[in-house]
Amino acid sequence: MDIRKELADRKSLVDSWLKDAIPNVDPYAEILGKAMEHSLMAGGKRLRPILLYETMKMLGADPEQGKNVALALEMIHTFTLIHDDLPCMDDDDFRRGVPTCHKVFGEDIAVLAGDALVFAAFSLVSQENKTIPAATTVAVIGDIAKAIGPRGVIGGQVVDILSEGKQPTEDLLSYIHNHKTADLIRVSIQCGARLANADSATMDLLEKYATHLGLAFQITDDILDVEGEEDVLGKPVGSDEASGKMTYPALLGMQAAKERAEDEIANAELELSKLVGFDVRFFAGLCDFILRRAY
Repeated sequence: MDIRKELADRKSLVDSWLKDAIPNVDPYAEILGKAMEHSLMAGGKRLRPILLYETMKMLGADPEQGKNVALALEMIHTFTLIHDDLPCMDDDDFRRGVPTCHKVFGEDIAVLAGDALVFAAFSLVSQENKTIPAATTVAVIGDIAKAIGPRGVIGGQVVDILSEGKQPTEDLLSYIHNHKTADLIRVSIQCGARLANADSATMDLLEKYATHLGLAFQITDDILDVEGEEDVLGKPVGSDEASGKMTYPALLGMQAAKERAEDEIANAELELSKLVGFDVRFFAGLCDFILRRAY
């Protein structure tokens, strides 16, 4: 399997969906719509909706039935990026190769654009779908809310902020990475499994795989912030060190950080090997892609 081609094909599909799903706004609030569209359509790998899509496909369900949830996950991911880039957070000027939302529309509109994307996301998920039981929709809403809430992405972001400039510890760094990054990757697969009516044992294996994958993704992100190329990444390199961020390269050194990423990928692959009877080639290829990615 050519994982890069598969990812590119799925990205094109998700991009086409997103173009039709940009939230409508009243004419008086036109700038809000432009701000949401600016960040939502700026590019990106679309990894989280792709994970949901491929999970449903692997489990024998129609991935098109998960379209609204997939779009919601990308909207929520974009909300986290808009807020992460704010002057009161990481104060970044570029994201995905274009000026960040607050640089174009101002900090106030950027905050509101991020907020609006969250509510638009839950509105999408809650839309009636006759092929999905209402109880499943409610469970998916709960899964996503938990993953981004005070004990999820937002909680991880708070600890990330409070840890700036402090001596890193492995427990603290693991907490930040697990929640700030891995939770949203995990819930993307979890929701795909739930929509496909997976049994509890299968869902458990997939969630463990996703957690290890998410940790590896963040560790490689930390590595790329040191060794990556700005024109490939679409954002400045070296910002973590400049901000005193707690990262694995800062904690362990570069070589040990790379080894830790390899360990997480090996653990993800181990969980995949337990999924007997399923075609896991995409997810195995994704492990290799994340370990060797350049953006």
